Amino acid sequence: MMKRMKRGVSLCVIVVILISALSGCAQNAGGKGGIRIFFSLNQMDTFRRTLVDAAAEKAAEVGAQFVMEDAEGSIEKQVEQIKRAAAEKYDVIICSVVSVDTVVQLKMCAEDIPIVFVNSCPDEKYLQAGKYVFVGSSEQVAGEFQAEYVLGKLAGSQEINVALLKGPSNHSATKGRTNGVKKALEQSGKQIRYVFEDTANWDTAQAQRLFELFLRTGVSVDCVVCNNDAMALGVVEACKKNGISIPILGVDATADGCEAIRNGDMAFTVYQSGSGQGHTAVDAAVQLAGDGDVKELEGSSEDGKYVWVDFERVDSSNVSQYGK
Repeated sequence: MMKRMKRGVSLCVIVVILISALSGCAQNAGGKGGIRIFFSLNQMDTFRRTLVDAAAEKAAEVGAQFVMEDAEGSIEKQVEQIKRAAAEKYDVIICSVVSVDTVVQLKMCAEDIPIVFVNSCPDEKYLQAGKYVFVGSSEQVAGEFQAEYVLGKLAGSQEINVALLKGPSNHSATKGRTNGVKKALEQSGKQIRYVFEDTANWDTAQAQRLFELFLRTGVSVDCVVCNNDAMALGVVEACKKNGISIPILGVDATADGCEAIRNGDMAFTVYQSGSGQGHTAVDAAVQLAGDGDVKELEGSSEDGKYVWVDFERVDSSNVSQYGK
């Protein structure tokens, strides 16, 4: 499955490069054609494929040359990719970082090339208007939306036992979503007990194994909050095997996650627009490559360091609009 996914993305990138080569001369006069964009992806999955495909589509639209490489979760591989992009004199780099702890190193490897960080957000001190910007969604909001759903669903309970499955500890989405849901739950005035909390690294099978182990303890749980849909689907399988029905929440509104909501297996997810992030990342890259800033882009922050792509709530009432 993963090999087929990578092959599909590679073909997409090749097509975009060919289109760009044919259209670049015609669009150079507009100031956007001929821009060379290198995209270093942290690791391919369903959501990131949507993001990459959208970025490739947008690059073709503006006549930019576009090359994507998958770091496959390797910090070392991503460092080498950025060094090569610098050596080959790309105009701008889009980077979904393997680890936010490597941002300083990646900036050094890029030399003087501007970088659009996408999806995984560096610390603000490493961003700079017109040079190093972030495109993505405010992860804390996703967690707040999850907490909002839990508090509404369990409004009659003064005490709520929560199980929490998290993504990789070094990913900004893990930190933002976890902090968002915890802060909102704890500010509710209710007694919140985290009866289970562990890391499943965005992985369905790992989440299923961990939650099955938890269920063997016999500890009571009122809801399961997961940092993404893939882990939520693992919890769904664990609950089915054990004949348990409780609200299970995810993030991303993937096709499988939305199908689980339609089937009544999941209760809630949060739509993160991979296509929106991909398109916007290229828009931001074009601005930086032209020595501009991102302030004119929709969703940009006043300081010019961020371009936000909004999250959206998804449950049984509106799931028909998502995951197709």
